[in-house]
Order: sequence, then structure tokens, then C-alpha cells
Amino acid sequence: MGDLAWVASPGDWVGRLLFQRALAATYLLAFLGTALQFRALLGERGILPIARFVAAVPFRQAPSLFHLRASDRVVASVAWTGVAVSAALLLGLGDVVPLAGSMALWAVPWVLYLSIVNVGQRWYSFGWEVLLCEAGFLAIFLGPADVAPPTLVLWMLRWLLLRLELGAGLIKLRGDPCWRDLTCLRYHHETQPLPGPLSWWFHHLPDGIHRIEVAANHVTQLVAPLLLLAPQPVAGWAALVMVVTQLWLVVSGNFSWLNTLTITIALPALGGGLLGPLVPVDPPADLADPPAWSAAVVVALAVVVALLSLRPVRNLVAPKGRQRMNASFDPLRLVNTYGAFGSITRVRREVVIEGRRSPGEDWQEYGFKAKPGDPMRRPRQVAPYHLRLDWLMWFAALAPSQHRRWLDPLLERLLRADPDVRRLIGHDPFGDEPPQTVRARMYEYRFTTRTERRETGAWWVRQPLGVVVGPLRLRQS
Repeated sequence: MGDLAWVASPGDWVGRLLFQRALAATYLLAFLGTALQFRALLGERGILPIARFVAAVPFRQAPSLFHLRASDRVVASVAWTGVAVSAALLLGLGDVVPLAGSMALWAVPWVLYLSIVNVGQRWYSFGWEVLLCEAGFLAIFLGPADVAPPTLVLWMLRWLLLRLELGAGLIKLRGDPCWRDLTCLRYHHETQPLPGPLSWWFHHLPDGIHRIEVAANHVTQLVAPLLLLAPQPVAGWAALVMVVTQLWLVVSGNFSWLNTLTITIALPALGGGLLGPLVPVDPPADLADPPAWSAAVVVALAVVVALLSLRPVRNLVAPKGRQRMNASFDPLRLVNTYGAFGSITRVRREVVIEGRRSPGEDWQEYGFKAKPGDPMRRPRQVAPYHLRLDWLMWFAALAPSQHRRWLDPLLERLLRADPDVRRLIGHDPFGDEPPQTVRARMYEYRFTTRTERRETGAWWVRQPLGVVVGPLRLRQS
């Protein structure tokens, strides 16, 4: 590799290849979700319109292409362009162009998705959104298949993985005491935002298995991240522990693309020793040295990442109760802090939306695509796709009064039978003739026992707790 060997890692060629393809697939899902859901959530007549947001928030606080124009046509164009470019990268377009062209191609989805996240408001406030932005930015500098992967960028990906896992581990250790006494998994499979098809069985595992789950999680998030700083093969085995843990989470619930993206970021850290036997792809016989200008750019990038890491590191070592979770410290989302489930809900509550056409009729229930509703319906597998409204409904059940800003407009649009909102609802009992009155009612849910499941066929048992919003009617003009 000549004089530039210190910045190039030809042995990590396969890890880069897998990372780039998996990241392109994640981008594809993210842009597709935006294209299919944005009109109801963020469109001109949406629940939280982008145009209203960019009118109130300056560009320097939320850099976005939509500060230029925020019409539905522009948003749709951005989303579908992202789908097209992501698909092209997934098929390998970034590897058949020169280094500069590859960097430009990978910059396109990053700019487009950052533009969406920065104006996405509550709908795009999840940790996996900024994680995709940060990983996507680093991907710009990895280069095409015929150039040796830059060592510093691979280490920056490892640094991202360390912060991601360690942040999640520390916020648990400092948070809910059930993480320390190993009992959190007694509740989590039942009370997580969107249970999956196997969550009922995971919930009913013996208590000893639940304790092992928690202990294994602590090893994965508190010990393994530090081993990423070790040389291979130690770092590779630490990354493998994280991959196995994330696969466990994939089959036990629905966490959008958080788990699959974490696996994606871990792939380069596995190293050729673990990946080589699994991937029947031979690297090019003679990988080119990165040009001098590319090496200089990567060094400058490393300096920027190091400086921007100061606040996330301070956040990691913050005293108990002061560690921020899934926060960005710069408007470009370049280096962020992460964490999840610092506290665990013991009881599951669900907001159920109901409507009726006249005072004498029974209330009829709207059904969502994935969130628990009908007790007879088995939980669905939707991840790595992200159903944003279903996820927000879980947060609404935790504190309804804090989510009225979007919950009230949602109910108002159901009263108008808004076609965009209705496409986000799994079952609309009223068709094209909307109800005259709607309300949001709180229920307490729990998984059925094995006996209840066998006797009734139900997956859930629920009890009404009362009305939390409404009844609401349209104002007469």
C-alpha cells in the first residue's frame, strides 16, 4: 500500500462491502417510509406540517432543503429520489464510479435524509433516525470497491458502535432498578412499544431466562463495547456478541431499523477473520492506494469527529439522572449520544380511538396496522419498516396530555375522513362516511396466560380505564 498504508485497510474490504450494502438497504426503507407516510404526518394538510415548522425555526438550527420550499410535491420528490439513489447504491453503483463520484453518490442520501429528520419533528425524534444520519455521513468517506478502505473511517464506525452500545448500557445501569436486580424482562416483552409475533412467547419464558437476558444485555452493552478498542480478533468477537444480541431483539420485538442498523455498523468491526468464511466474495487482486487528497480529507474528518465527540463523551460520564438519551449536539447530526429504555413500564396502556355517527349508536373502534388493539389479533412483524403513527400512539398512552399537539389534529382529520390519515390506519369502520364524534379511550392491556390463550384464542386481555380525549365534534361553520 505504499506510503499510505497507515490510512488503508485492504483486509477490511468485505466488511466495507457488507456495511455499504446493508446501509443502502436501510436508507431505502427509510425513504420509502417517508414517501408513503409524510402527507398525513408532515404534508401541507398534515398533522404537523413542515411548512409551519420551517417558518418558525431558522435554517441554522435545522438545516434542511425544505427551507427553500416545503410543498408536498417537493417532499415527495426528495423521498422518491432517496429511494432511487439508495436502490442504485444497493445494486453497487457506488463501486463502478471513481472515488470522487462514489463520495458524491453517498452524500446524496445523507443530505436528503438529514433534511427530512431536521424538519420531521415528533415523528422523526427516535434514536435510529440520528443513528442513520451519523452512519450515513461516515459512509461518504469509505470509497468504492477498487480502493482500499480507509482505516480511520473504519475506526470512526467502531467509535460510533461503542457510543451506541455503551450509552444504552449506562442509561440502564443508572436508571430503572429492575436493570440492576435483573427483573426488567419480566415486563419488557409485554410493554415494549410494538410487540412482535414472538413477543407473547418471550414474555412467558421462565423467570430465570429473563434474568439471563438482562445479564447478557449488560455484558453486551457495558463490557463488549470497551473490547472494540482491542486489536483483532478480540474486537471482532466483541462485535459478534453485539450482532447476536441484536438478532435476539429482532425476533423478540419491533424496533424499526435500530437493530438491523446496529448490526450493519458492527459488520466492519467483525474483521476478515470472521467475515471471510461467511462471504464467498473475493476482493480485487490489487486494491488501489487512496489518493493523497482523500487521505487528507479523512484525517480532517477524524479531527472533526474527535472534537464533536467531547460533548457526547461528557454525556456518557454524566452523573446519574443527567445522561441524555438519543440527543444531537450539532445540527448536522454528525456525532450523537444514544440510549434506550432507561426505565421500563410495568403495565401496558393503550390509547384506543373510537367514533360514532350519532349519539344513539355504539362506539366503533379504529384499528391500527401494528399497535395492539383487537385482543384477538396476533402482534405483527413490521420492523425494520417504521410505522411512525403506531409508535407515537405508544408514547401517547404513557402521557396523553403531553401529546395533544398531534393527537388532537389526528382526531380532527378522522372526523373529516382525511384520505391520507386513513391510509395510515389499519381499519376504518366508517369508510368514506366519517363519524360525527370521536374520542380517545385508555385501556390497560396484558398478554393472556397460556390457559387463557388456549381457551379463548386471544393474545391480549384488556380493561377500560376511561376517556382521555374528547368526545370531539367538528365545529359548525
